[in-house]
Amino acid sequence: MPFSHRLRLACGLAPLLWAASAAAQYPDHPHTVPAITAADLSALDRAIADDAFKGRGPGTPAGEMAADWIAEELRHAGVAPGNHGSYFQEVPAVSIALDQAASSLGLQTSSGVMRPAVPDQLVFWTPHYDTSEASVTASPLVFAGYGVVAPEYGWDDYAGMDVRGRTVVVLINDPGNEDANPDPAFFKGRAMTYYGRWTYKFEEAARRGAAAMLIVHETGPAAYGWQVVRNGGVGPKLWLATADNNASQPAIEGWMTRGTAEDLFRRCGLDYAAMKQAANTRGFHAVPMQGAYLTATAHSTVRYISTRNVIGVVPGRTAPGEYFLYTAHWDHLGEKPSLPGPDKIYNGALDDGMGVASILEIAQEFAHRKPATRRSVAFAFWTLEEQGLLGSAYFAAHPVVAPRQIAGAINIDVLLPEGPAHDMTVIGNGASELEDVLKVKLAENGRVIAGDPHPERGSFYRSDHLSLAKIGVPVLYLHSGVDLVQGGRAAGLAIGDRYLAKFYHQPTDEFDPAWDLSGPVADLKIAYAVGEAVADGTTWPDWYAGNEFKAVRDQSRR
Repeated sequence: MPFSHRLRLACGLAPLLWAASAAAQYPDHPHTVPAITAADLSALDRAIADDAFKGRGPGTPAGEMAADWIAEELRHAGVAPGNHGSYFQEVPAVSIALDQAASSLGLQTSSGVMRPAVPDQLVFWTPHYDTSEASVTASPLVFAGYGVVAPEYGWDDYAGMDVRGRTVVVLINDPGNEDANPDPAFFKGRAMTYYGRWTYKFEEAARRGAAAMLIVHETGPAAYGWQVVRNGGVGPKLWLATADNNASQPAIEGWMTRGTAEDLFRRCGLDYAAMKQAANTRGFHAVPMQGAYLTATAHSTVRYISTRNVIGVVPGRTAPGEYFLYTAHWDHLGEKPSLPGPDKIYNGALDDGMGVASILEIAQEFAHRKPATRRSVAFAFWTLEEQGLLGSAYFAAHPVVAPRQIAGAINIDVLLPEGPAHDMTVIGNGASELEDVLKVKLAENGRVIAGDPHPERGSFYRSDHLSLAKIGVPVLYLHSGVDLVQGGRAAGLAIGDRYLAKFYHQPTDEFDPAWDLSGPVADLKIAYAVGEAVADGTTWPDWYAGNEFKAVRDQSRR
């Protein structure tokens, strides 16, 4: 039984129709077998990370070809369309491409105007698209600590400060995240909360009526280097199409390097390190940055686009209206002609080509299972993840099946090429009863659950499962094991650190035929077994008591 049809398009957008001739440019569909194998996983990843898809930019001809290719691969595997006879859910969006030559940003201070170099010292953009120009003139600067309003922690960085019309400067991550001995009861210690995410900070600035916001980047608390911010800040930015054209957002949003921030604070008579220390102290209040004003103009090319989530389903045997869901995102950062060096394509072979290949492998095995599981098993490949989890957020806002009908979900966003491990990482572990099922399946294979080795990076809030969690669906965000059979924990951590430093959101994230995929294959067999157990059962997993998403789940199930 396919998903019920609830398709909504905004702004009169029609579905994108990709020419049949474009399909001829596909990489060949690999000759795969029903079982989950390293050869199949390698072939699928090689295909989805091919240059033909030019980095899988949503709304681009080559990017949407990747969505078509996934749908064709599902069809080849015997997986049915998941949205009322279609493999696609249209996601209306808008592309806002900043014209850097025609745009400008200056920070007026008592000792002159600062014009940080874009993109080496600062990146900025506008989310507004009602006109081709957005501007802020002489907007007073305010340092608002971490930009957090968290009643449950008794914390309000905006207390007593009206920032309407002002430019807010904030730090990344949570208060206390860099303490040598963090208090686990204080914003969860080193484990980042949603308040630490850059997306939240822009959301809160919008609620406060700020004219602009600049986030200070630091590699440690951000968990990635400036090159990630720089690469993401250059080129078109994509947003879901909204009724108000994003007019409720700050007119200017951006990031600056720590060095730029230190210079700015010094010019305002403030010491950056001292202000950062104050911002980590309970009772901190926002501080006006005396004599500092932002003036910026953003000239942009606005283009309405439609991109697509890809959805397939293997109908259930006796309860086809109930589902277990596997997800990954198909999009990446596309092609950026302005990028230095000869390679302009962000192939995203690991992020998240490996996730796409993984879910296709699992889908193929379910399609050949006889008999089918009691419940339906669905497979969703999201668009616009790299732009802020937007494809999955659109699904959550316009679900093609009621959240209460989804028994649980597994999300895969990067499996690292490595050998077998004694454990499997659950990002955000200790969250839901799906972990009880996972523990059993791991134990059957002599393995255990490992918690996130880097909770300070806030990875639980950085992938599409979050959109499902917000509507109550219990989810597992599975990642590679850390304690490797060969090399132990040190080897596993080294592989993760190397990926983050050399490949994450860089053109170097390309397919490598020499990868050891024995670890990912073992992980996928476990992921398959967990989904199979839930899909063939009658229980409705819930979030553990005390989890922030439990109330939503309980309400939806009632």
